[in-house]
Amino acid sequence: MPMKPTFALVIVLISLAAWAKPAAWYWWASKLNGSWVCQQTSPGHGWYRAGGPYRNGRCNDFPSQ
Repeated sequence: MPMKPTFALVIVLISLAAWAKPAAWYWWASKLNGSWVCQQTSPGHGWYRAGGPYRNGRCNDFPSQ
């Protein structure tokens, strides 16, 4: 593969990544014992999303609309 098209592709991919937003945070509640945890992704089976989305890991800052 020629060097110029490869370099251009890398530059385009890097610039697209710069526009990406961070993932939202959510409150997750356990179906087993009712404990809560703030995470970006589900802790696993037996948990349901109980609140959110939030902007930070304390789950206390709503994202601006």
